[in-house]
This record gives sequence, structure tokens and C-alpha cells, in this order.
Amino acid sequence: MRRLTLFMATILLLSLGASTARALDKDELQKVLETIDERQRNSGDYKSLAFIQTKEKDRDDIVMEAVVYRRDQDDKFMILLLNPKAERGKGYLRVDKNMWMYDPSVGRWERRTERERIAGSDSRRTDFDESRLAEEYTSEYLGDEMLGKFKTWHLKLTEKEGVDVPYPVSELWVDQATGNILKQQDYATSGKLMRTSYTPRWKKKFSESKKQEVWYPGEIRIYDEVEKDNSTIVKLQSVDLRPLPANIFTKAWLESKSR
Repeated sequence: MRRLTLFMATILLLSLGASTARALDKDELQKVLETIDERQRNSGDYKSLAFIQTKEKDRDDIVMEAVVYRRDQDDKFMILLLNPKAERGKGYLRVDKNMWMYDPSVGRWERRTERERIAGSDSRRTDFDESRLAEEYTSEYLGDEMLGKFKTWHLKLTEKEGVDVPYPVSELWVDQATGNILKQQDYATSGKLMRTSYTPRWKKKFSESKKQEVWYPGEIRIYDEVEKDNSTIVKLQSVDLRPLPANIFTKAWLESKSR
């Protein structure tokens, strides 16, 4: 019933956005964020193959291959790097809202914050994980704007107290026709713009456990606003929504895959 109510509210919001430009009120803003979260969340598990291409000035491009695992119901998340050889076996594990990084070369776990760069790229954990915007941020309507040929809602998000997120302030451009995030800009506490990302391609896959489609970004293009020559492209492929082994989200499991 909650999902149906949320869906109908979203349809109403989208129809309003298509017909006339007006400011979204507090409740409507909350529904927009809840809908983005719900569309990406699976009631069961999630697995995908990720390709991460990094570009830096005066250096050859680096292409990394990784497997992403999620258990959305328990907010569990893991990345296992497969290639290149220098990164193979390295992993990231999020359990009980704690983020850990494992380096097999020294056999040691280290706690990380949400600001951690995944394998030295411009990507963060949130680029691969389910969306939790309504849970982690308060929102503000900045206006209706055209982004190329797309009519969008421009929103400002500010982190809630006690929440660990990569950036305290983010701005979103949300496609009014689909509810998908097309552009995001992330800011430091000082107000300095840190990175800009675009999601030109969204995909969906039917989930047997959810009995609905789960949306995920097919491609994210991330631009470093501090080191202007640096950028990262993330592509998510081979999404599998079938149940994963019960004990997969543990340090022992990830260590076993690193040997």
C-alpha cells in the first residue's frame, strides 16, 4: 500500500511538473526523494559488474573491474576489485553503517569514511549503492531548469545531523518526466565545488523479490572540480537480483576471495 501511494503521488508530481512550473513544497520535495530511493532499492539482494575508468593528467587511463554486492534490506554493501592486478583482492565493506577497506597486500582492515575514493578514482561508495536521499538529507527547491532538452527540478540537499555522507551539500537536477537524477554537484563544508557528475543512462531490471523493477545507473560520468584534468566513468553491467549467500557480507568472506 505504501509503495502504491508513493507511486501515485509521484505520477501526480510528474504531471504537475509537465504542465506548469511552480515551486515544490516540503511534502512534495520529500516525495521526490522517497521515490528516487524506492526505485533503486531492492527488497532482496543485488550484484553487478562494475567498470571504473579513471583519467588523470599526464598518465595513462586506468580501467578497473569490480563486483558490487548489496543487501538493501540490511543496508549492507561490498565491492571486490578484480582487475588490474595491482588492485586485485582489495575490497570495501559497509556493515552497520561502518565503512571498511581491506588491503590483501598487508592483510589489514582499515576503517574509512564515506569520503573514501574507491580505488583512487573520483567515485564514492554512494555511486554504487542504493539511494538514501530522503533518509540522509533535508531538501530545498531551487527552481525549474532546462538541462539540455530535459526539464528538471533543481534541488539542494543538506546532510542531516549525525549522518556520514561523502559531501555535506549536494545539488541535484531531477528529470521531471522520469524522476531520474541527470546531474549532481557536490560541495565541501566551505562551499567549494568538489565534483560534478552526470548520469546520462538509467536502466531497470525486474526483481522477483520486490515484484517491481529496480532502477540503476547504467553509466555515471564524474568530473573532479579540484583537479580539473581528472575524471572517472563508471559503468554498471550484468545486474543480478537473485539471493546471495547468507554469509557474504563479512570480513572473512571478502578475505577468502583475496587469497
